[in-house]
Amino acid sequence: MFSVRQMHYFDILATTLHFRKAAELARISQPALSAQIAEMEMRLGASLFERTRRTVVLTDMGRRLLPRIRGILEEIRSLEEMAAQKRGILRGRLRLGIIPTIAPYLLPLLIPELRAAYPELVIELREAVTSKLVEDLRLGDLDVLIAALPIDGEGTVAKPLFRDRFLIATSSNDTDVLTSPMTQENVAVERLLLLEEGHCLRDQALAVCTSVKHRQLVNFGATSMATLLQMVSHGMGLTLIPEIAVRTEASRNNVRIVAFADPEPSREIGLIWRKQSERRDDFEALAASIVDCRSKLMVSAEELDGLAA
Repeated sequence: MFSVRQMHYFDILATTLHFRKAAELARISQPALSAQIAEMEMRLGASLFERTRRTVVLTDMGRRLLPRIRGILEEIRSLEEMAAQKRGILRGRLRLGIIPTIAPYLLPLLIPELRAAYPELVIELREAVTSKLVEDLRLGDLDVLIAALPIDGEGTVAKPLFRDRFLIATSSNDTDVLTSPMTQENVAVERLLLLEEGHCLRDQALAVCTSVKHRQLVNFGATSMATLLQMVSHGMGLTLIPEIAVRTEASRNNVRIVAFADPEPSREIGLIWRKQSERRDDFEALAASIVDCRSKLMVSAEELDGLAA
C-alpha cells in the first residue's frame, strides 16, 4: 500500500512535526515531502496530520499507524543487516556518524586502517553534534555512532572504547603563569573559551569547571576545535582540549598544554548502535580498530612536558 520511502518520510515527519525540518532530515525538498505524505493520505482515505500555519499534529489515524510503520521499518533494517552479516565482517556499506571533536583526530588514522583490514567495506561518514546523530540513528539513517558517553538514546547500545583526558590549552605567549599540574579550582574561568551551544564538549567543559557561571564566560562560542585553538593561540583566552586533539592542534597553533592534577577530568568515548541491530559483529570489529588507533593518539609524559614549557 505504501512504499518504504513513504513510510520513512512519515516516520520523520511524525518525529519532528515540522515539514521543513523533516524535509531537511529526509534530504528532499519540502514540496516533495508534502506530495509523498498527501499520496499516503489519498491511498489511506484519511488524514495523517492536522496542519495549520503554525503547527503540525498527528491525527488519531496517524497515531495508530505510527507504531506499525516503525515496526515495519525496523524489520526492513534488520533484514538488510542480516544480509550484510552473511557477507562477512565489515563488508558492504557502513554509515558511520561521528562528533566534530573526535572526527578530525581519529578519522585520519581509522579510515586507512579499516581500508587495509577490510577492503570490501564502504564507509559513509556523517559529522554532526550528538543530538543530531542520535536522531539519525533512531530513524535508521545511520548504522553506528562514535560519540562521548553517556548519551540520551532510548533503544540503543553503548560500548565504551577509551578514556580521553582533558588538558588546558593557553597561548605560548600568555603572561599568566599556569602551574602544572593544574587543579580544576585554579582554572581562570573568566578567560575560558568554549564551543558553541549544542556541542557536548561545551557541557563537559562546564562540568569540569564547576565554579563557572554563565555571566563569567567569554561571550563567544567557536564552531570547531580548530577555531577555538586559533583564538587561544592569539591570546584571547584558554580552553579545555581533549588528549586526542593535542598532537594535531599543538603542531599548528602557538599553544602551551598544561595537565590537570589527579584525578584528571576526562570524557569517555564510545560506540553506539540500535539495540535491534543485527550487526554486532561488525561493531565489535570496528571498536577494536578504534581502540588500536587510540593508542597512537595518546600523549606521553615527555611530550607533555615539552608542550608545557
